[in-house]
Amino acid sequence: MTSASTAQSRSADPAKTVEVTAGEHRPDQTAAAPSVAGTGVTGVVRRGFTTVDTRLDRFSWLATAVVVAIAAILRFVGLSGPKGKIFDETYYAKDAYGLISRGVEWNYKDNAPSYVVHPPLGKWLIGLGEWAFGYQDAESKVSVPGHLFTTAPEFGWRFSAAVVGTLSVLLLVRIGRRMFRSTVLGCAAGLLLALDGFHLVLSRAALLDIFLLFFVLAAFGALVLDRDARRRRWARALDDGLDPTQRGRAGRPPTGWRTWPWWRLAAGVLLGCACAVKWSALYFVPVFALLVLFWEVGVRRSAGVRRPWRDTLLDELPWLVLAGVLMVGTYIATWSGWLLSDDGYYRLASSYPNAPLSDTPLIGPLINLFEYHRAAYGFHTGLDDPHKYQSWPWQWLLLGRPVAFHYSGDGACGAPSCASEILLLGTPLLWWSFLPALVALTWLGVARRDWRAGAILLSVAAGLLPWFVFALDGRTMFSFYTAPALPFMVLAVVYVLGALIAPAGGDVGAVAPLVPGDPGYERRLVGSIAAGAYVLLVALCFAYFYPIFVGKVIPYSDWLSRMWLDGRWI
Repeated sequence: MTSASTAQSRSADPAKTVEVTAGEHRPDQTAAAPSVAGTGVTGVVRRGFTTVDTRLDRFSWLATAVVVAIAAILRFVGLSGPKGKIFDETYYAKDAYGLISRGVEWNYKDNAPSYVVHPPLGKWLIGLGEWAFGYQDAESKVSVPGHLFTTAPEFGWRFSAAVVGTLSVLLLVRIGRRMFRSTVLGCAAGLLLALDGFHLVLSRAALLDIFLLFFVLAAFGALVLDRDARRRRWARALDDGLDPTQRGRAGRPPTGWRTWPWWRLAAGVLLGCACAVKWSALYFVPVFALLVLFWEVGVRRSAGVRRPWRDTLLDELPWLVLAGVLMVGTYIATWSGWLLSDDGYYRLASSYPNAPLSDTPLIGPLINLFEYHRAAYGFHTGLDDPHKYQSWPWQWLLLGRPVAFHYSGDGACGAPSCASEILLLGTPLLWWSFLPALVALTWLGVARRDWRAGAILLSVAAGLLPWFVFALDGRTMFSFYTAPALPFMVLAVVYVLGALIAPAGGDVGAVAPLVPGDPGYERRLVGSIAAGAYVLLVALCFAYFYPIFVGKVIPYSDWLSRMWLDGRWI
């Protein structure tokens, strides 16, 4: 895969290069292309370094604000219902309160440390809402007011998930806009995510997966920003007369702390946060590292570097190692409550005489943390107990077995029999578009040699393919394991929509106004109508299923009419 979706050919003069940008198939224009500022950098090469304009675009931010407002309203209205803990909130809400009150997950009912198998960061974030708005648990006889103000306890433990779910929509809008260079496509991506039932349910429940989704997406966004920053760095150096064919530092852009890959280092921190929510974030680490290397090789090829792979490995591997160090450091820092107290499970050897623990100063806590991780890993690899809502990876995109978070037949609905359910179900029309979109994206990406297609496909693979391997061992799995792959599948759909409305053979982000008489006008008109109709149908589909996304009390017959696939959703 080449970076920046470019294919470059070299003329007899090594300083002259021609680049074909994604979706643009041009003849060799090297001789005719004017140089930039007299430096010998051709206009064709210059286009290869083009990034999104960093100036404030009021329209794009206004459109973004509208999409984010829609997402926020959907996620916060009625957040305190249903009452009580739903599904795995019974674990995570309690663990979160233990963290904010004692620094470790604590079982207040038994007055003992809790044995947990997921890292603490997601529960710390849930605990922030409990700290702010109060917490109650009748079983443990705990009732504390909020430090900001006291609300229904359900609002407190669901608050952070709603905030992070809303912010993930914001991230996807801006990432989509930067990747596609189109506010329309960026907002379409955010709107589709905002109108997805799967994302909505996770944003309204105190579970960990919405936090995992957020940090993985944020890390990807940081790498996209890093890609743009590094390309601007090369463009400035070439404008200033850099000869990339020279050996050593003479053929590379100037160095200095201002030109460090700060966004790449930020991605390392964000990946550390993601791993500190769930270990499944680790699957994205090698994929994101490969993307960085591909993109760096691509920018060097575009610039005319003689040995782009060698120079990339020499220049960028140290930064990737540093990002990895930051990732590990961030992960360990999230265990500070466990490390700095004596209360955590497996914290002291004296409390667990049969475990291979140590109370040696300094090194002892790290040994015990390692043993704790080894025990948790053993739990995960041996998890094969049957569960009513378990499913296999090949069922997930087909919505073969969604998870019921809550069901009740109580409440008034004006009918003899009522039902209220929260079903972790993706908006069907959107989710059933994912597989066709991924197939189309693969074809378009290969045909256009587009870096965006490669980045999306590799990220989807990182989020889904490892679970197929675990399925061979019969491991118990659930559909919410797809959460971190969801934004990338939405980007795949939007990429295809962009291809429908772009000029024939043009860049996906080339969403220019429709002008009668222009070449391809009829095709683009049909494509635009089809894309708009698709988004509208997704919105209508979302509205139809909305009652079972939020637990609204409806007549039983209305609930049953939404149980599609021959009862597989019951």
